[in-house]
Amino acid sequence: MAAASSLAISPRKLRSDVYCYSYQNDADTPLVISVLASLVDRTMARNERIAKNCKRALKTPKDFKSRVFDCHETPDMTIQSYLERIFRYTKAGPSVYVVAYVYIDRFCQANPGFRINARNVHRLLITTIMVASKYVEDMNYRNSYFARVGGLTTTELNHLEVELLFLMGFKLHVNVSVFESYCSHLEREVSIGGGYHIEKTLRCAEDIKSRQIEERRYNQIARILL
Repeated sequence: MAAASSLAISPRKLRSDVYCYSYQNDADTPLVISVLASLVDRTMARNERIAKNCKRALKTPKDFKSRVFDCHETPDMTIQSYLERIFRYTKAGPSVYVVAYVYIDRFCQANPGFRINARNVHRLLITTIMVASKYVEDMNYRNSYFARVGGLTTTELNHLEVELLFLMGFKLHVNVSVFESYCSHLEREVSIGGGYHIEKTLRCAEDIKSRQIEERRYNQIARILL
């Protein structure tokens, strides 16, 4: 199993995904999604061990507001499949998932009693990815579209977005150094000692957005000429 998963991750491919990522409809799923899914899965497994060793660890009445992400029934979908679904229908670039990871970490730091588990992870992911997409991308889908992709109602996602912003203290800005540090952490998730360059600066994301805009303009011109 370990060998099979390692085959999916290539240093050169991971680096190329971000620096020269294609936003075409048939573009492959960015490898950063697999890395983020692995990290979230390990976090959930660790939290489950904590819950078993100390049953009171997850009982934090003072942090009841963060339970807004809890769902009544645990979704029957793996983190990997859920992230792939989000990418398939939104085409959010690799940098969006890095920024979403920053937001998840900030949310957890601002709410110490919150623990990522099977009941809240899907809602947390779709909300942070949507907010990160608004921060990184020039053009975005409406909340109603993200809600359908994530399996929620528009009202639910709107509410989750507002709660996330307030519980984070509206700390959405991600500078270059912060972005690089979280990229490095994701790189270490893949290989001890690093070596995988997901993305080095937000300038790369800006370059990608510029190419995306140029491609859209080119396609629009081509349709007009046809």
